[in-house]
Amino acid sequence: MRSSVNIKILILFLGPSLIVLTVFFFLPVIAAFFLSLTDFDIYSLGNISYLRFVGFENYVQLLNDPLFWTALKNTFYFVLVGGPLSVVVSLGTAVLLNSKFVPFKKLFRLIYFLPVVTTLVAVSIVWKYIYHPRFGLLNYFLSLFNIGPLDWLGNPSLAMPSIILMAIWKNFGYNMIIFIAGLQNIPLELYESASIEGANAWQKFKYITIPMLAPTTLFVSVITMIGYFQLFAEPYVMTQGGPLNSTLSIVLYMYQEGFRWWNIGYSTSIAFMLFVIILIGTIIQFKLQKEKYV
Repeated sequence: MRSSVNIKILILFLGPSLIVLTVFFFLPVIAAFFLSLTDFDIYSLGNISYLRFVGFENYVQLLNDPLFWTALKNTFYFVLVGGPLSVVVSLGTAVLLNSKFVPFKKLFRLIYFLPVVTTLVAVSIVWKYIYHPRFGLLNYFLSLFNIGPLDWLGNPSLAMPSIILMAIWKNFGYNMIIFIAGLQNIPLELYESASIEGANAWQKFKYITIPMLAPTTLFVSVITMIGYFQLFAEPYVMTQGGPLNSTLSIVLYMYQEGFRWWNIGYSTSIAFMLFVIILIGTIIQFKLQKEKYV
C-alpha cells in the first residue's frame, strides 16, 4: 500500500518534467536519428513519397567525404588548442582576482564577464573589423613596431588562430567565475599550514590549489570541450568557413548541408557523428581525471 502511494507521488512530481523532456527532447532526437537513415532532401519536403530509407548509407558516405574530414580536423584544432588555452587563461585570471593584493576585484570581475553576456554575432562582427587587413586596430598596433600588415582572416594559416583568440576573449570570463567559486571553497587553513612549513607561492599553487580545484577543473574542461566542439557562429560570421576551408567546422558543415543544399538526412548524420565524438571525448576526460587522482 505504501509503495503504491510512493509511486503515485513520484509520478505526480516527475511526470510533468518527463512529459516535457519526452516531447521536446527524446522524440525530436529519435526523429532526427530516423532522418539520418533516409535521403530526406528538398524534394521530400515537397512530396514525402520521394523519401527513401537508405540505412547507414549517409554514415558510410560521410566517412568517405574529404570535406567532412577537413571540418573534423579544423574542429579538433580549435578544441585542442583553444580549449586548454581558455582554461589556463580563466584559471590564471581567477587566481589573480582571488588574491588579497588585487584592488577593485568586483569591478574587474564585471569587466571580464561582460564579453560572456554580449551577443556572439555582434562580437564576431566587431572582431572582424579589428582583424581588417587595412583598417583594423590590430594591424595598426603592429605597424607601430614595423610589422605587417597581416591578412588575419584571409590567410589560411592565420584564420583559425585568429578565431581561437577571439573565442578565448569571449568565453574565459564564464570559466573564471566558476574557478573563483572553487578557489573560495579551499580552506585557508591549508595555506596557513603550508606557510608554517615554509612553502612558497608556487608550491602552494601546485600542491594545494590545483588538487583542490580538480573537480572544478574537470567540470570546466568538459563544458569548454562541448562548447568548442559546437563552433559555428564565429566562422559563419567572420569567414564563412574559408579561406580554403581552413575554418570550416563540423557544425558549420552540417548547417551548409542542411540549410544551403537541403540534404537534411545527410546533415543529421553529421550531427549524430558529432554527438558520438563529444561523448567519447567526455568519457576520456572523466577517465583521465579519475586515474590522476586515484
